[in-house]
Formats: sequence, C-alpha cells, structure tokens
Amino acid sequence: MKSLHHLISLAASGLLLQTACAPKMKAGRIESRKNPNIIILLADDLGYGDLGCYGASKLKTPGIDRLAASGLRFTNGYCTSATSTPSRYALITGRYPWRNERARVLPGDAPLLVDPESTTMPRMLKNAGYTTGVVGKWHLGLGAGKVDWNGSISPGPNEVGFNYSYIMAATNDRCPTVFIENGTVAGLDPADPIEVSYKQNYPGEPTGKDNPDQIRMGLTQGHAGTIVNGISRIGFMKGGKKARWTDENMADTFLLKAEKFIENNRNRPFFLYYALHEPHVPRVPNHKFIGKSGLGPRGDAILEADWVVGEFMKKLELLGLSNNTMVIFTSDNGPVLDDGYADRAVELNGDHTPWGPMRGGKYSLLDAGTHVPFLVSWPGKIKPGVSDALVCQIDFTASFAELTGQPNPSSDSENVLPALLGLSSDGRNSLILENGSGKTLIREHEWVMIPDYPGEPLYKAVNIETGFSSEIQLYNLRSDPGQKMNLAKPEALRAGRMKEAMLKTR
Repeated sequence: MKSLHHLISLAASGLLLQTACAPKMKAGRIESRKNPNIIILLADDLGYGDLGCYGASKLKTPGIDRLAASGLRFTNGYCTSATSTPSRYALITGRYPWRNERARVLPGDAPLLVDPESTTMPRMLKNAGYTTGVVGKWHLGLGAGKVDWNGSISPGPNEVGFNYSYIMAATNDRCPTVFIENGTVAGLDPADPIEVSYKQNYPGEPTGKDNPDQIRMGLTQGHAGTIVNGISRIGFMKGGKKARWTDENMADTFLLKAEKFIENNRNRPFFLYYALHEPHVPRVPNHKFIGKSGLGPRGDAILEADWVVGEFMKKLELLGLSNNTMVIFTSDNGPVLDDGYADRAVELNGDHTPWGPMRGGKYSLLDAGTHVPFLVSWPGKIKPGVSDALVCQIDFTASFAELTGQPNPSSDSENVLPALLGLSSDGRNSLILENGSGKTLIREHEWVMIPDYPGEPLYKAVNIETGFSSEIQLYNLRSDPGQKMNLAKPEALRAGRMKEAMLKTR
C-alpha cells in the first residue's frame, strides 16, 4: 500500500487534508499535526439492500442517502463476520475474530472478549491525542468473570481505550436491560440491586415462557426469559427496576449521549464509535416511526436509524465540525427478517430485498452475510462518488494509524487509507471472512471460495442459506453477484489455490 508521503504527491487536487499529511517544518521546528475527527456509525443487522443509496425502493432513507451523496459509497465494503460479536471484535481490535476462539455471539454476562493489555484501535487513537468515546451497543463482554452489576464494572470499554462509554452490555434482546456509563449502571437505585443469570430464573420473576399473557410481542424462537417493557428477553434478571430501559426511547437516549460527546470535545480531536441498535430485534421504534415504512417494525426501525443519522449529522454541522470530520457508516453484518420475535417481518417484507442482489444474510457464509453498506464522508476532502475497491472494517485500525501517524498494531489490518479517501481504486487483494462460528471463506479480488463444509444448507430458524455444501464453491462476484453459478470444477486450479491460501493464513 502506498505510503502517506506518496499520498501527499497525489493530493494536488486538494482531496487530501493537510492534517492527514506528514508533520511540516516551520521556523526551524516541526509543526504539530492537527488530526481530523473520526466517527464510525455502525448499524445492527442492516442489509446492503436496505438503503436507498444502495437501490432500495420500498424504504426511504434520506438521512443516510445524504451522507452517501456527500462522500464515497463502496460497493465492495465488508465486515469480517456474519454475526455481531466477532464482527465488532475485528472492528475494535483490527484482528481476525477467528483467531480468538471466544469470538462468538456472547451472552449478556460474558467476560470481556478484548485483551485489556492489547493496542486496540481506540487505544491507538488515544495515543495519537484523541479523546475517544463509545455510545450504543457493546456486545464484547464485560468484567473478568462474574459481574457485580451494582458496583464498578471492569474491565470494559474504558479499559480497552475509550475515555467515555455509554453502552448496553450486549443486545436489546438480552439481559441486563440497562445502560452502563463509564462502568456503572446508569440510574440504578442501590435499594433495588440487579442480579443477572443465564442459567436459571429468579423466583417470582415473570418470563415469556411462563407468562405469555404479559408480553406484547410473540415469540418464534428463544427469547423466553425475563420480561422487560412487555417484551421477553434472552437470560434472566431481577432488580434494577428504575434503571431498566424503555425500548421506544433507546434511540433518543443514545443520540443525546453521542451529540453530547461531540459537543464536549469539539475543540480537540475526537473519535466516536456510535453503535446503533437498529434494526436488531426486538424492533420497537419510537411511536413517531410506527407504521411509517409500510414494512412493519423492521422497516420502521430502519426509518428510525435513518432519522438518527440525519439528526446526528445536523448536530455535527451545527457545531461547525463537518469539514474536519471523517464519518463512516456501515453495518455489523447482513440482514435477517425473523430473528426470534413474531413481528411479521417476513410477511410484511413484500418485494423489498434487504440482501440486495446477493444470497444469504446474517449467520451465512454466502455474500450477503458480510457484504454490507459502507459509506465514507469527509466534505471537501473526499470527492463524492462510488468506489469498487475491496475494503473491510478490520482495516480501520491500519488506515487510521496511517492517518494519524501511529504504528499499526495488527498484521491482520491493512492500510486502505488511499481507497477510503478516494485517492486510489485499489483496496485489499484478499480477505478472510466468516459466518460467525469460525467457518471461514476467502475472497480474492472478484473471486470468492467457500470450502467444503458438510452440513445443513438452511438455517431453518431464520430461513437463511448457510452456504454449507459438501463441495467446494467458487463464484465470480463481478459477473455473478447472486452466486448462482459454482465455477469450482471448471476453475479447479483457482479454487484449490484459494483454499490453500486461506488455510495458510489460518
């Protein structure tokens, strides 16, 4: 990948900010670097085809579409994994999740997955002089074992490089259903302590399994634990009644915290990882979005996420920060319709295609599992357009290292800064992807090879193709984005070489 000094020679067009260049000599001394702010907006279970800027016609997403129009829309943008926890692990650490056997979807009481001693992406930016914050979904574990939810919860985000954190521990369908600010449950009444278990219920606490008359959203699988806000969750909890969230207000709560963070830090370089919870289940948007999409709660939740992005970008502009801020919008994995709650997502989806032109979705080895929306905006510095460069969230670490003059702490993460800035059409040459349970595949340029994984071809619970087959699969995604024609036999040498390359990397 080209060095930053070479990028300077490419920047005659004015596309590259001086702040992204090497320090300059001035009056016999080195002038200090003024780095841009960096914001990552990460949606949850949002598909490539869920946005207007990626071809959706049944959903209107003007807020995100405006962000796309202001910068680069990548057609080959990827997360690393088709499920949440491993995908987020890669984003934060710059490391392939399959290198960590614990990098699977975690329960809400799991210990911290990220090594507190490692140089994570936020810690690297902190070393570069950034104030760092995370708001929204975490799902990377907390503590070192059994968590005391009534005291200081550590280690967590603040121990892996974030100056400020306001998070939910796992997902909106898992206990505990409380917000945690800088390691302490927000709004907790000490007289009503929280207890959490993923093994057994607490006496007297209603559950979706035993008290179906108390829930307002039916179940299709799982989610039969503690009832909070009329919705049963995964896991069990008692106590903390005043601290429990109201799903309908979650988006507003996170938005206010994110806006407050950038307002408080507008006079210094900051990095914000703003992890939206939409459109993950349970899909319970604010009343102002209910029924607005015509696609049911899932569509309404996407409209809420779009509104959040639009409001956040307005705040960024109001504070005068737009021209010195790189904003990235993407998703943690591909889409899913029925993911455990009877919200009629399948019945109301109509001819909307959340997966775009691809096959698969969340949990799948097929392309829609990891091929996600990927937008990068930096007004005045990144020329608006479309890029076909192969880029991945795992590369934020190396790319931001180059941008801020820091050493890259991960050999898995590649510097694709020129592609992110629109200065090069070249991204990665190859990428190892996974389904979220350690089954990997390899993409090289336009080719993708899925090894022979005998198993069920369909995740029946969510009606998504697994990508498993007793035969090797090889597809050319440029000519066949829907992965309809397996070329493993006529291209046997290529398929074999790619499999060998993938196994060598692992």
